[in-house]
Amino acid sequence: MSATSGEKATPVRRFGKLITLRPEHREEYLRLHAKAWPEVLATITACNLRNYSIFVEGEVLFSYVEYIGDDYAADMAKMAADPVTQRWWRLTDPCQEQTEGAVPGEWWTPMREVFHHD
Repeated sequence: MSATSGEKATPVRRFGKLITLRPEHREEYLRLHAKAWPEVLATITACNLRNYSIFVEGEVLFSYVEYIGDDYAADMAKMAADPVTQRWWRLTDPCQEQTEGAVPGEWWTPMREVFHHD
């Protein structure tokens, strides 16, 4: 994001998170994400998330996303309140299991960034 007319640019915040994929739901999870619903994708964008990716290795899912807004908590509350996203989560959440390092109030386990290079 660039600053114009003296506006202060909001710095991009990067998030890496982990969760475990339940092996018995693996194919369902991959099928859902191969054809993610357009309404869910629009909500992700409307909530100031960019470059959202989910990677899988064995039973581990790793997500990476960049946040470009100025109120992460409000944007995440907006996403959580979206009825279509709630329906999506009702399908995807049973495919996942929290890791041992899960934080109360977070479904995916947040990771600490230890290196970044632009």
